This record gives sequence, structure tokens and C-alpha cells, in this order.
Amino acid sequence: MLSERRLEVLRAIVQDYVGTEEPVGSKALTERHRLGVSPATVRNDMAVLEDEGFIAQPHTSAGRIPTDKGYRLFVDKLAGVKPLSSPERRAIQNFMDGAVDLDDVVGRTVRLLAQLTRQVAVVQYPSLTRSTVRHVELLALAPARLMLVLITDTGRVEQRMIDCPAPFGEASLADLRARLNSRVVGRRFADVPQLVQELPESFDSEDRGTVSTVLSTLLETLVEETEERLMIGGTSNLTRFGHDFPVMIRPVLEALEEQVVLLKLLGEATDSGMTVRIGHENAHEGLNSTSVVAVGYGSGDEAVAKLGVVGPTRMDYPGTMGAVRAVARYVGQILADS
Repeated sequence: MLSERRLEVLRAIVQDYVGTEEPVGSKALTERHRLGVSPATVRNDMAVLEDEGFIAQPHTSAGRIPTDKGYRLFVDKLAGVKPLSSPERRAIQNFMDGAVDLDDVVGRTVRLLAQLTRQVAVVQYPSLTRSTVRHVELLALAPARLMLVLITDTGRVEQRMIDCPAPFGEASLADLRARLNSRVVGRRFADVPQLVQELPESFDSEDRGTVSTVLSTLLETLVEETEERLMIGGTSNLTRFGHDFPVMIRPVLEALEEQVVLLKLLGEATDSGMTVRIGHENAHEGLNSTSVVAVGYGSGDEAVAKLGVVGPTRMDYPGTMGAVRAVARYVGQILADS
């Protein structure tokens, strides 16, 4: 275990390196921070931190920089989440309030996150499997052709065309619409199959084929793998950090183009807790020089998806964590109110 003083030295090194982009020496630390000890003592503390793998000496520089292990300790023990200022919070609210639908919400969230953090922003669309049904609409397009519209509690809208085995009257359509909504509205997607399985039997024999076709289409929509959708923005922000990537920026850009990689980066959206993965904690080799800050968002306590940012390990962790958390909270409010 490191002493409190050495933890303070590590915190100072991280803060200075993130702020100045220059390796940090003992003289600079004692000048910039009230550590209460001599430069010689700070040098000794830095030697211990280096032996323990929390800082390293790049090239032949006299200064030191944090390692992945050092950043990890900083995030876990030393960094508080920096709250956003009142003007920043108002700017977020004003920017997000104009959203007209789910695509617009996600698009605005990506742009906002990229602007606030000056990193690459990644936002996952709300997951169907963690959603509940808000409404099912059935529209007649022709005597034997319908449109099914499924609306979720997160504002997601799925549309399907249905070719019926026989003409379906307006009265039967209204009856099916009413019975269907009475059973499924407000219920989780996973519960819907059991709730509607006996519904065809309650209709006249000539309508049962069409009712079964409609229910089959509805159930297919509920389980379809359309939920793994992402939006990414701010990739050009990485060009500001060219010197932060030891070899070149290209592997990072290539990794960011792979949706599977991004989904793994964000992790499972099972709760609204924050995840920070640093450097080599990211399994994808192309992202070993980056850090990921992600958090779940949703209309209640349970997350329906995740959002976050990707940037160099030399990151303003308190500020980035504060921005990511604040944006997730606003998105959750929009989904709850929509």
C-alpha cells in the first residue's frame, strides 16, 4: 500500500502530465503543488512509484509520466468526478431539448459528448430486449395488407409490412388492435409471447389466420437483432493527440470502425454504473493506447443502453467522467418524458 503522501505525489504527476503534456520532474511538482516536503523527498517518492510501476521515464527525459497502472490507481482512489458548471448544464439541456425522435436524440448525444470531452463519442441505441411496449399500432394498407408499428418506452419505432392470408375488415382490425394493446402495453418484451399466445383462439375462425400472422410478425420484431446499433462521432478529435499514440493513430481508427469492438468496449448495459478501462485493459490491441469511459442510460434505474467516449490514456478523467455521467442523465430524462 502506498502512503498518503505518495498517493498525493501520484495525483500531482497525473494532473500535471494531463495538463502540460510534458513529463513531470520533482522540482516542478514542489513548485506547483503544496506537498509539504522537499524536492529530495519527492524524488524518493517518485523512485518508489516508478519501482512499483505507477510511473515511468520516457526516453532520457528527467521527468516521469503515469503508466496504465498509475492511471488506474488515480481513477480508483484519487479522482473525484468533476461536476459540470451551471452554464455547461444549461447548454446540455438546451441542446438536447430540441430532439424530435430517437435518431435525433442519439445524434445530438454523440455531437454533444464529442464537443464536451473533445474525444470520440460512442452511443448505443436503446436495446429492444430491455425495453417495454408503449403502443402497438395496426394500419390497413389494403384489404389483405397491414402495417404493424411497434413503439417502445425508449421512443424506438419499428415498422413491419404484413401480407395477410385473407382480407381483414376494419372492425376486426380495431378489435385486434385494442385486445393486443390491452395485453402488452407496459410489459417487457420478454413477457409478450406468453401474453399473446392464446389471442388467436378468441377470434372467429376466418380471422384466426391473419391474427396469427400479425402475432408472428410482432414476435419476430421483438427478438430481431436490430438492437446492436451504434452512432459514433468526433473521430477527428483524435488527430489532436497524435503524439499520445506510441506508433501511429491508424490502429485506433481501424478499431473504431469495427462495431463489434465498440460494443465490447461499451460493455453490457445492465445498469447505469460507470466503467473506465485504461490502456491495456482494453482487449483489442489497436486500443491499447486509449481509455474508455462508459456509463449506462435509461428511463429508469435499469440501463437500456450505454454511451461513452474513447480517447488517449492521457485524459482528463474527472472532467470526462463528469461529462459522460451528466449527458447520460439528460438522455435518460428525455426517454422518460418522451
